[in-house]
Amino acid sequence: MSKGWSKSDWRARPRVQMPDYPEPAILAEVESQLGNYPPLVFAGEARKLKRALGEVAEGKAFLLQGGDCAESFSGFSADAIRDTFKVLLQMAVVLTWGAKVPVIKVGRMAGQFAKPRSAPNEIVNGVELPSYKGDIINGFDFTPEARTPDPRRMLQAYTQAAASLNLLRAFSTGGYADIHRVHAFTSRFTDHDAAERYREISNRISDALDFMNAAGVNADTAHELAKVDFYTSHEALLLEYEEALCRIDSTTGLPVAGSGHMIWIGDRTRQVDGAHVEFCRGVQNPLGLKCGPSLSSDDLKRLIAKLNPTNEAGRLTLIARFGAGKVGDNLPRLIRAVQEEGAQVVWTCDPMHGNTIKSASGYKTRPFESVLREVREFFDVHNAEGTIPGGVHFEMTGADVTECTGGVRAVTDEDLSSRYHTACDPRLNANQALELAFLVSEELSTRRESQRIVAGA
Repeated sequence: MSKGWSKSDWRARPRVQMPDYPEPAILAEVESQLGNYPPLVFAGEARKLKRALGEVAEGKAFLLQGGDCAESFSGFSADAIRDTFKVLLQMAVVLTWGAKVPVIKVGRMAGQFAKPRSAPNEIVNGVELPSYKGDIINGFDFTPEARTPDPRRMLQAYTQAAASLNLLRAFSTGGYADIHRVHAFTSRFTDHDAAERYREISNRISDALDFMNAAGVNADTAHELAKVDFYTSHEALLLEYEEALCRIDSTTGLPVAGSGHMIWIGDRTRQVDGAHVEFCRGVQNPLGLKCGPSLSSDDLKRLIAKLNPTNEAGRLTLIARFGAGKVGDNLPRLIRAVQEEGAQVVWTCDPMHGNTIKSASGYKTRPFESVLREVREFFDVHNAEGTIPGGVHFEMTGADVTECTGGVRAVTDEDLSSRYHTACDPRLNANQALELAFLVSEELSTRRESQRIVAGA
């Protein structure tokens, strides 16, 4: 345990982006109830993910993190979980081909219920109400009743997260994740005329799988091909929920966040002396830290010292989110700050949050081209600095939504209204997410070939 740390210490620190509950007695009752519930994840799983992320930091693995902007109660279904899980597995197979290293799969699932917002209130037709901050806090409907924070929502979030994890564990180990099955899904995408440029990669993966099968290496003889390790993650925004699910690991005697395998601190809640940093520094889970343009090099150094004082491999993932065209202005100075500290970190790219615009039709969207540009700039900077681009972090869904424009099966501004279902930020649909995986795979392949040439020179 961090020296002098207890799981409730955050309550004495400045808090931002968190609700003020109008009924403290109900809040206390909910916290007590959650405190008696089983943890959603287990310490051994979190340690296993941390070891895997240590491999990512050394370039021996690659991190794929993706899922909903904010999970909803109304959109919860087995099909929705299955479809997002399926696309993440498809992306992982394609990325494995390009990187030639294992891909660590982490979903924004089973806990991503709370969202920071740019303003505490919003005004509609002259009426001012609290902003929607995620289903774990309040409701989306623009009414005083829905927008009033209700702690009982935490119980529903826990139940949904538990059900989601139950299904994800079944999918991960019950045969659905068989690599042959997953690649068959991908082949259907590349069969489309617009995806012709990705067909060669898909065909080469098919040839490799066919060869393995002919050689007797398949799910029946090599059981690892039929299952995957899959982890969950979310932003640790609602600290009452996080504290209630914090547990002491019986094998080490150290505190673990039982709400998810990996938790992260958002760009709006990373105050060095704030409540969120205080809570996260004490749990043993791998941590993420969103790094936006406003993060100074000195603050990054202070945050690293606080969140990973022993410089443990796999403990800290820095999630860069600057926006297309801004990576070169910000990422190099932060990389150098990390190097000056001699810190072991995973660098990953979130190309979603810095590329949100308002379309001509009035919808909040993210152009596919801007997302791709930021990913490429992220790789370019790491190549120039001689550091390791460890992963990518996408807001996406397995559903056929129309929230982000562009991609080979082009979503236009006019299309946005047809299937715009997100309650918060726009997500890549299944085809856009898979296309990005192919494009990132090309980047990884090019990087690997360049390193091979340099090594042989």
